[in-house]
Amino acid sequence: MRFSGFSELLRHYAARTPQAPALKIEANGAIKAVGYADLCDAIDARAAALAQTGKTCLGVLCDGSFACVVEIFAAVQAGLQVVLLNENADPDLVAAADIDLLWGDPDLTQELSPALTRGVSDGKGKLLFFTSGTTARRKAVVLTEQSLCASAYNGGALLPLDPADTLLCMLPLDHVFGFVCGLLWALSCGASVALGRGPRHYFDDCAFFRPTALSAVPLLLGFLLQKQLLGDTLRLVLIGAGDCPPQIPAALKAMGMRVSFGYGLTETSSGVALSLGDDPYAMAVCPDDRITLAADGEILIEAPTCVMQGYYKDAEATAAVLRDGVLATGDLGRFDADGLLHIIGRKKEILVLRDGTKIYLPEYEQQLAGALAGMEFATIAIDGAPALVVRGEESQRASVNAALAPLMRTLPLGQRLKNLYFISDPLPRTATGKIKRWELQQKAVSQ
Repeated sequence: MRFSGFSELLRHYAARTPQAPALKIEANGAIKAVGYADLCDAIDARAAALAQTGKTCLGVLCDGSFACVVEIFAAVQAGLQVVLLNENADPDLVAAADIDLLWGDPDLTQELSPALTRGVSDGKGKLLFFTSGTTARRKAVVLTEQSLCASAYNGGALLPLDPADTLLCMLPLDHVFGFVCGLLWALSCGASVALGRGPRHYFDDCAFFRPTALSAVPLLLGFLLQKQLLGDTLRLVLIGAGDCPPQIPAALKAMGMRVSFGYGLTETSSGVALSLGDDPYAMAVCPDDRITLAADGEILIEAPTCVMQGYYKDAEATAAVLRDGVLATGDLGRFDADGLLHIIGRKKEILVLRDGTKIYLPEYEQQLAGALAGMEFATIAIDGAPALVVRGEESQRASVNAALAPLMRTLPLGQRLKNLYFISDPLPRTATGKIKRWELQQKAVSQ
């Protein structure tokens, strides 16, 4: 069912099934169910309090708790602009988003409070999510409660949940995949959301909440599978927000679960395509979306109900990707004979070298992985030439070069690594496990 906003969605079910559990949370070691009517009452009370503050833009340091969910919905209901942040938020992000009020961990809110601004004059209904920052600095994407509800409708239309289902949300709510596919998807179907208790409880959340559905990123699923933490009640797993090795859906299917892989972007309010058949990488396009391919294979999306309003206060960056309502994603894809979409890579994961040579990084790094057995590394471009950043010590330079030498001799000159950098810390990654190449480039250049 379509909803135009969060209040309409929640009140629809509060009127029809008021006692049906909207959220399931832990309370004193037991599961407490919060009905749709009680959730609406909690949101109403908090919205009234927020309306009295005189503030216009709330930054929420998302912790995934019941109070966090109420705060987000209440702030939207009170007409505030809402900015979704995580514990790694810095003062620059707070200032750039015009936040004048913070909610969350008291120590962190106090630390960030000097960056508060005078707020905004036109933020009603807007929610800002930050991009993951894999190939460029993080940008604030302007979405709305309407676009997020439309995205949830799209997901539910292709992959509906039953009111008896319990979706376990282990994803961060400041990530649009977590917010839509870990929360709104279930609520829009009248189902329940079990709010995961954070990374410390990855080991026991499935056993505690006994969900029937789970949305997760590949990195988390790999961990849950390795530790055998997925419960026997789980029947459906939605995977998204990252490249997924085929071993993961194969293992889930072997356990009797239905597996669906989703493709979407922050700029499209989350998913635009979902796999529904046996092939988890062959995806049907969501009802409200139209996908075409540019001449070079770039995926172009026209989604009037779901696409972003733009990057916050960045008209130039917006114009670079959004033209006449069509979003240029930077992703490469193809359609199979059945009209299903397959993702084959990213334009930004192609290094364009000084001589015009192009290196397709997933393929290139797969070859490197064979030579660097178990080492953590990433490829970047420095001065128009390929370079390698390895987690390790300078003392390993000779051994790494020796391991790479046989492979380098097989590659064209333009594709051979010209520089090798070592860093002692783990490679910087987003919350979904993607490497932040732009940050690595900065580290390498500073050496």
